[in-house]
Amino acid sequence: MGCRSSHCHPVLKEPFALFRPLLRATLQSPLPRQKELPVPALTTAVVICAYTLERWDDIVAALRSAAEQTPAPDELWLVVDHNRALLERAEAELTPDLPDLRIIGNQRKKGLSGARNTAVEHVGADVVVFLDDDAAASEGWLGRLLAPYEDASVIAVGGAATPRWPVNRERPVTLPRGADSNRGELDWVVGCTYRGQPETAQPVRNLMGCNMSMRREVFARVGGFSEELGRVGKTPLGCEETELCIRARRAYPDGLIVFVPEALVSHHVSVDRLTWSYLWRRCFAEGVSKAAVSALVGQDAALATERTYARQVLPRAVLRQLRAGVQTASSQRLREIAGAGAVVLGLGSTVVGFLRGRAGARGLSGAPVAALSLSGGASHADVGGRGAA
Repeated sequence: MGCRSSHCHPVLKEPFALFRPLLRATLQSPLPRQKELPVPALTTAVVICAYTLERWDDIVAALRSAAEQTPAPDELWLVVDHNRALLERAEAELTPDLPDLRIIGNQRKKGLSGARNTAVEHVGADVVVFLDDDAAASEGWLGRLLAPYEDASVIAVGGAATPRWPVNRERPVTLPRGADSNRGELDWVVGCTYRGQPETAQPVRNLMGCNMSMRREVFARVGGFSEELGRVGKTPLGCEETELCIRARRAYPDGLIVFVPEALVSHHVSVDRLTWSYLWRRCFAEGVSKAAVSALVGQDAALATERTYARQVLPRAVLRQLRAGVQTASSQRLREIAGAGAVVLGLGSTVVGFLRGRAGARGLSGAPVAALSLSGGASHADVGGRGAA
C-alpha cells in the first residue's frame, strides 16, 4: 500500500534545507498568474499512454489539457499500448485537432511500463512528463511542475491528483475521509493523492505515476521503468514508478525528487472502482506489487514509507470513523462505521497480497533493468542487481 506514497524520507531532510527557499518563494506564497512563474529553460515532452477505446473521451480531454498549458509542452506524445483499433482512430481523429501530437504504438512489452519506455526512447526533450490517459491537467499545471527544476539537484518532480467522481455519484463509503480534509486515507486506491502525503512542496521517496516528470538524463543513467512491474490493461498492478524513483535516488545520492501539490490534475474514477470488490482487488494487487519492488530494491527501501503509513495514518482513520459512528446521527452511523471497515479491509488485503507476492517475486532479485536506446545517441545498457546504476 504505498506505491503512491510520498512521505518525506528521513535522509532527504537535510539536503532539502538548501532547496526550501525556492519552493517557499514559488509555491507557499500566494501564487502569481501562471505566466509569471519562473520556469527554467528546459524543453518538455508530455506523454500520455492509452490502451483502450473505452477511455476515448478521457484520452481526448487529457491531451487537450496538456496541449493548452502555459507554457506549452515542446512535444506531446500519445503511446498506444498494443491496440490497433485505438491507434487507427487516434491517427484519424486526433491529428487534425492536435497537429503537433505525435502518435506511436508501444514497441516494447505490453503494459504501462513498456509504453512509457517506448516514449522515453523517442522523445528529445530535457524533461519527460507523464500524465495518465484518464487525468486532466489543471491550468498552470506544467509551469508548476517545471519550476523546481531551476535547482540542478532536482531530478524528478510530481504533482497531486484529486478524484473526479462519476456523474451523479459521490465519494463511496469504501474511501472514507475526515471532515477536516479533502483527502481520504485510501484515495491512492483510485490513483489520487491521499491523506498522509505532504500538504506543501517537499522531497519525497517516490512520485505518483499519473502525474510525474523526470529529467531525461536520469533514464540515460539508470534505465527505464521496470517492465516486470506496472499495470497491464485492467490488471491493477503498479509500483513501477516507486522502483524507478528509488533506483534514481541511488544513482543520484544528492538528487531530489520533489512533490508539488499545487501541480494538480483531476483523475477520473470509473463506476467499477467504487465497489468493495475493487477495493479488495486493488489493495491485494498493491501488496503483490510491493513484494516485487522489495525483491528488486530491498525491503527497507520498498517499505520505509508504508510502515509509517500503516502504523500512524491508518489507525487514526479507523478511530476517527468509529468515533464518528458513535457521535453522528443514526442515518449516517452505518456509513461511518463501514468506512472504518474499509480501512481495515484495505490494509488486510494488502498484507495478504504482499505475502502471496513474495513467493512469486523471488526470481526478480537481480533482474536486469529495462534497457533503453534514447534518441540523439544516448543509450543505456542493462543494469543488473538491485537497481544499481
